[in-house]
Formats: sequence, structure tokens, C-alpha cells
Amino acid sequence: MHAENVKAIGAMGGELPPLELLRSFEAAARRLSFTLAAGELHLTQSAVSRQIQQLEASLGVLLFERRHRALALTEAGGVMQRAVTDSLERLRDATARVRASSAPRQVAITTTPGFASLWLIPKLARFTGSHPQVDVRVSATLEVLDLESSRIDLAVRFAPIGRGVGPALFEESVIPLCSPQLAAALREPSDFSKLTLLTVEYPDHSEAPTADWEPWLKVMGLEDLRMKSTLRFTQYADAVAAAVAGQGVVIGRLPLLRELVRDGRLVAPLGEGAASHRGYFVETSRRAASNRDAQDFAQWLRDEAEAAQRS
Repeated sequence: MHAENVKAIGAMGGELPPLELLRSFEAAARRLSFTLAAGELHLTQSAVSRQIQQLEASLGVLLFERRHRALALTEAGGVMQRAVTDSLERLRDATARVRASSAPRQVAITTTPGFASLWLIPKLARFTGSHPQVDVRVSATLEVLDLESSRIDLAVRFAPIGRGVGPALFEESVIPLCSPQLAAALREPSDFSKLTLLTVEYPDHSEAPTADWEPWLKVMGLEDLRMKSTLRFTQYADAVAAAVAGQGVVIGRLPLLRELVRDGRLVAPLGEGAASHRGYFVETSRRAASNRDAQDFAQWLRDEAEAAQRS
């Protein structure tokens, strides 16, 4: 569209342009591409181009210089970009605040099934008791969910030390655990060969059945230890339940199983724990920054972890 045609149409007094035109202009100005803006807004390139032309016509000025396979903002376009970007951001913030004031209070968290069932859920009543208005949604899965696209506030991730994202809750140590009845028959580490190994079978079969045992086996000099038989489970909590029932020996992940050890349902018959060089980390999403309850939940997780370590 020529500048003469734009000026001929002219702006209509002080009326504001329609919001959809401003949204298309903001995307095109930010990306300097009608095609990329169209993809972001789920429109066609021609639709975005027409909307920009309508906006220029309503203002009576050109906002873009159409170059060969390129766009550049005019001086007027730069003025409009700053104003529109600021205004849309204010609208988004205000909309989020208004929605939050009327929406149910909720915290969404994702973590591994083992951490959820063995550590988080037994303690969760302490948080819900002090925050009765807050709904807590727990997604327990081995899948690493994207927090933003899944609309999740927090994640407790199990990761090698040095590779975790966010503050660390605690580092993990590992030690063989079994029922008191089985422990009574154990006198030395080699006696483990008489017992059934309770282990987790990972979906992609990427780790050997004794992968979780390796730090402890190395410390004890038992890298070649072979158990009498093996029971495999898809969930760590099921392997732990089998150990409590006296069906074999499981590698105990501390502090996840600390309560079971303290209650005497599981015992460590031989040796001390060994560092696994892995730990649990609290990762927060961008949306958690505007969710006070999510921030309270993250602090509660840290407080519970510190209390568990002290005890």
C-alpha cells in the first residue's frame, strides 16, 4: 500500500484500532515477518498482511517498510510497537490477576511415582491442613513433563548431582533393606546371594537390574554379587512393599524410606549407606511466579526436607 493511499484513507479521530489488528501488529513488529507472525497467531500470512494494511489505513501512516523478503519498522512503527507492546503486556497482567482472583486456588506438581508415594503423600496432610483453601494436584509419572505446556507449577526431579535444575531438596544415599525376619539370617555381605533381589525394571531397559545397587556394591567390594533370584516391578513403591512383606531385599533410597526404617518395618542388616550421587531438585515454572500458593508449597517442600534431615 502506497503512503499516499494510506494518508487518503486517514485515521478516524481518536478511536482505538481493533484489538486483533494490534495483536497482529505486535507479533509482526517483534518478528519482523508477516509469515512468522501468522504462524504464531494461527492465521494465514495474507490475513496478517491485510490486518496490518487495515491498521496503517486507520492510522494514516505506514508502520513497515516493505523490503525484498524483509520488513523494517518505520519511525511511526517504532512508536506504535513500544506503545502496543506495553499496553498488551498490561492487559495480560490485568487479565491474569482478575482470573486468579475468581479462579480456584490450586497447586499442580509433577514428580516420580516413588517420591510421590513414599515421601510426598505421607507428609501432604501437613500442607493441606495449613492451606485448606488450596487444591493440590499431583501428577506422579516417570515422564518428564514440560511444566509450561502441561500447566504445572512445580516439579520435583530426580537427577544426578550437578545436573539438577532448581534448589536441591536432598541428596540420596542407598543401602540394602529387608524385613527384620530376613535380616536375622544375614551375617555378612555375601549372604545377600541367598536372597531374592527386588528391583525396578525401567521401561526402556536402559539400566541393569542392579543399577541402583552399584554405589553400595562398590563400597562393599561386591561388584560380582549375584542374588538367588529376581523379582522385577514397574514401580519402586511396589518393590518396597514386597520387601516389607519379606519377599526379598531392595536397595533402599534414603531419605525416601526413612520412615519405614524408623518404624522398624525395614532394617539395614549390613553396612552403611553409600552416596548415589543423585538427588531431588525443585523446579518451578514461569506461571508459579504469580501463584502465591505454589511458592508456599515450594517453601513447604524445602522445610520438610530440612526437618527430615535434622531428624
